[in-house]
Amino acid sequence: MQLFKSSLITIFITIFPMLGYAQTTEFEQYTLGSGDVVNISVFGQEDLSFQTRLSNVGVIRYPFLGDIKLTGKTVDEIERLIDEGLRGDYLVDPSVSVTVLEYRPFFIDGEVQQPGGYPFQPGLSLDKAVALAGGYTERANKNLMSIRRQIDGEETVTELGAKSMVFPGDIITVNSRFF
Repeated sequence: MQLFKSSLITIFITIFPMLGYAQTTEFEQYTLGSGDVVNISVFGQEDLSFQTRLSNVGVIRYPFLGDIKLTGKTVDEIERLIDEGLRGDYLVDPSVSVTVLEYRPFFIDGEVQQPGGYPFQPGLSLDKAVALAGGYTERANKNLMSIRRQIDGEETVTELGAKSMVFPGDIITVNSRFF
């Protein structure tokens, strides 16, 4: 019995951190989309630092570099792109920082009290999203929910459980039950 318990503990210790890592890594690879508010700053260069809300086109006009498309790129990719563009001709060693100040909203419809768009918050689970929308209606099927999400430019629909994670731009549908 003791061997069995220690085996379970070993499995738990091995697998549990991997589950957390998968969620963290997925969000760290978050790609910007229209509606996100980003802050771009270059240390010591106020004229190269600003914040902007990304439009549907997702292109900004950046000093010295011209038009840069931000949608579909990660924060790291944008930092690298601006750093490489400014390095040499304009600055010797630029220190570029890009942060997301405000994520685009997620949307929830179907059998919730107050369907609509809500501001995204990192770490948002499906349960928390439903709570933001006022909770389930009497007709809600808590076992049949789905999320539409853009992944690499393609829309996917996934059926979910209550503990599933929600991301910016997701469209959550809470279906109704028959009786």
